[in-house]
Amino acid sequence: MYLQATQGACGLKVEARQNLLLAALPATDLARWTPHLEPVNLAAGASLQRRGEYPHVYFPATASVSLLRITREGGSVEIMGVGNEGMVGLPVIMGGGSASGDAVVQMQGHAFRLDSVWLRNEFHTNPAVMQLLLRYTQAQMVHGAQSALCNRLHSLEKRLCRCFLSKLDHANGAPLSLTHDSLSCMLGVRREGVTGAAQKLQRAGLIDYARGRVEVIDRQGLESWSCECYQLVRDEYQRLLCPVPAAFTRPLPRPIRPHEEPAPSAQVPAAILRTRYSDRIVMAG
Repeated sequence: MYLQATQGACGLKVEARQNLLLAALPATDLARWTPHLEPVNLAAGASLQRRGEYPHVYFPATASVSLLRITREGGSVEIMGVGNEGMVGLPVIMGGGSASGDAVVQMQGHAFRLDSVWLRNEFHTNPAVMQLLLRYTQAQMVHGAQSALCNRLHSLEKRLCRCFLSKLDHANGAPLSLTHDSLSCMLGVRREGVTGAAQKLQRAGLIDYARGRVEVIDRQGLESWSCECYQLVRDEYQRLLCPVPAAFTRPLPRPIRPHEEPAPSAQVPAAILRTRYSDRIVMAG
């Protein structure tokens, strides 16, 4: 089902800075965004797309969303999860039109939603927003590539540890509500495989798992059992979602028109600028 407006959502006790992507915005931009950010409660199982389109983008605070690929036969597998490190609806700024796959809420929780048209305008007119979202796109590319490697080369137990740790980060340490079906979709394995791996982690004293509720007992032990992919992806998000450098908060320069000489710079000789300009025109042609 497509998520409709949540009644009473405006009373949620949640702050925009709980989402790392929003927290990385310059303070002036975040203040300007705040009136447009609508707090919502995302219900588990809700789809955040509508016929392949994103009327809104979502910035999870405590919710976790699965980006899915779906076969013609109806089978699905999670490509990656999105939580408080990012945004759901990246195709809005990519210019490719409708998105394939789906975005389904895996764990209920709070988020902020923003009108897609408003965000697209921000992306094209605000250099700080553009740079931040481009860096987030790079982080998602690393995330997807590392997930492909992990699914091919690492054991199911290690991948399940990575999954629990990522979802634990999304839930801010609270117990996780994850069914066998959702874990099977996230890991791309049969339910029986999930059961066996979860029982092994439980016998090792790392988790308590019963009736779709997962409580992590030994996080440090879970991290030691996990593959390196969890920490690598986490570090990449933290590196790329640092506050936007001041150089990117200046207005975008006016594009140079064909056959127009760029203004000489005090730091770079005009002859060099002219050479670079000519090279660029030749390459573009």
